[in-house]
Amino acid sequence: MKAGARMVPFGGWEMPVQYAGIVEEHRAVRAAAGCFDVSHMGEFEVEGPHALAALQRLTTNDVGALEVGQVQYSLLCYPDGGIVDDLTLYRLASDRYMLTVNASNIDKDWAWVQEHGAAARWRNVSGEMGLIAVQGPKAEALVGR
Repeated sequence: MKAGARMVPFGGWEMPVQYAGIVEEHRAVRAAAGCFDVSHMGEFEVEGPHALAALQRLTTNDVGALEVGQVQYSLLCYPDGGIVDDLTLYRLASDRYMLTVNASNIDKDWAWVQEHGAAARWRNVSGEMGLIAVQGPKAEALVGR
């Protein structure tokens, strides 16, 4: 608030939508980097010997191609190909993963993975995690400092 944030309600949270202005902030992130508090998003952990098979069945990207420490963009889909939600999927260990889903879809997505990925061990950790996104062409160098 001290930095002049314009706050809006979003997904049950009060979120800063802009500070100096949307266009100026967009350009700064596209040219350098920006930091975003995305703690409002949902996080699901999945682990165990059936985790990879469950994720391969539930998502559209090749989870098996991920090495530990890597992340990929993917989709949860209905059997007819319709999209349940888009997400990012992290491989945390050989048999442990985390999905980050959209805040407005946490309940729907949780019900979907519980119903269709039951062989794996799932845990909804959405209320337990904070998440900061650093994005832009200079993000990796900034985080590496």
